[in-house]
This record gives sequence, C-alpha cells and structure tokens, in this order.
Amino acid sequence: MHVIKDKILSENWFVLRNMTYELTRADGSVVRHKREVYDRGNGATVLLYNRHKQTVVLVRQFRVATWVNGNHDGMLIETCAGLLDNDEPEACIRKEAVEET
Repeated sequence: MHVIKDKILSENWFVLRNMTYELTRADGSVVRHKREVYDRGNGATVLLYNRHKQTVVLVRQFRVATWVNGNHDGMLIETCAGLLDNDEPEACIRKEAVEET
C-alpha cells in the first residue's frame, strides 16, 4: 500500500482521517481509494461459551451509528469487546467480560 494523502479531519472523541492510498493488485494493476477512517485504537473481543448450556454468550448494547442508519432502538447483539487502553488484550477482555455480562 502507498499512502497518497492522510489528513486529520477531527480529533474530537477519537481520530477521524481522510486518506487516499493506492493498492497494487495481484495482476500488477494499481487501484486508488479515498476513504474516511475512524481510528479508535486497538481493541480485543472474546466469544464466550457456556459449556453447560452449549451456547455462546452475547451482549446487547446501544450503538448510535446503527440508530442513525435506521435501527429503531439502536441496539446490537455483539461479543464482549473493548479498547485496550494500554492493557494487554487478555487483561482487557477479562475486564470487559466482567463489565458487560
């Protein structure tokens, strides 16, 4: 990948970038993309499994982006996940699993 432009549009809550880059395909052709990238940092997720019930454990959470896009209550069903916040992934996911379930 070759970055042509990387402009920060906002640093309000997280970082929003406007990027233009080129990718070389397997056949050697080059394609240019322009994207807005919302950088929230690194995160971790875990798919919890209940052996007794033989089921997975998911959480239901409000996400404003899905509400804006027409989900009437804004709720999503997800795996437990969170941002690393300088933690190791294993420590992060243990904390999130306790917090979210």
